[in-house]
Amino acid sequence: MCFVLLGETLYHAIDAKPKSVAPDRLRRVVNLRANPNATLLIDHYVEDWRRLWYAQFAGRARLLRQGPEHQHAITALRRKYPQYRTTTPLLADALVIALDVQRLRDWQASSPGRRHVDQ
Repeated sequence: MCFVLLGETLYHAIDAKPKSVAPDRLRRVVNLRANPNATLLIDHYVEDWRRLWYAQFAGRARLLRQGPEHQHAITALRRKYPQYRTTTPLLADALVIALDVQRLRDWQASSPGRRHVDQ
């Protein structure tokens, strides 16, 4: 999943790759409409398991279709991922999922820890 963290909000957009259903009918979108409480787990995998790390972001999700925050997220995602500018288009009107992070937990193989962004 492609994402960008801006301040305390994590953004993910539905890109223009072919999907089996319309963006509004994707399971993640349907689930967020039913329950905006969400958690995203990101891992960094390497063959040397002593260097593995994970970050878990938890908070409330919002769906963005337009406006300054939406455009800011699209611009940041295009900047971070060159593919969004070339091979896999990220359309200006793409649906954006914004996760307002309330808790951040991170750990790595050698030293587990916890951080809280806001409670």
